Amino acid sequence: MPEKVVLAYSGGLDTSIIIPWLKENYSYDVIAMVADVGQGDDLEAVIEKAYKTGASKVVVEDLREEFLTGYVFPALKAGAVYENKYLLGTSMPKARPRLHMGARGRETIRCVLS
Repeated sequence: MPEKVVLAYSGGLDTSIIIPWLKENYSYDVIAMVADVGQGDDLEAVIEKAYKTGASKVVVEDLREEFLTGYVFPALKAGAVYENKYLLGTSMPKARPRLHMGARGRETIRCVLS
């Protein structure tokens, strides 16, 4: 039985290419974890793409409330800006899904990638 790995999957180029690479090079059974943090993506299209690129399973986690209260509000309160004008919003959605994925992965899966 192949070892399972959970991948934080966005549907972008990097995460779509890594699924077949992990399967071909390590024979992993890849489970794609898609985090809904309110980004407005067409989740059905992202799920379909994950399966087309070789994911054996796709798990969608609704992290909108948790992301807003745990990351966005504290960042705004702290004034997290770059060069005194850009809110650090681009990188914030990456942390919470990975932490959630790791916690979920430890429940049932031996290997966790982020």
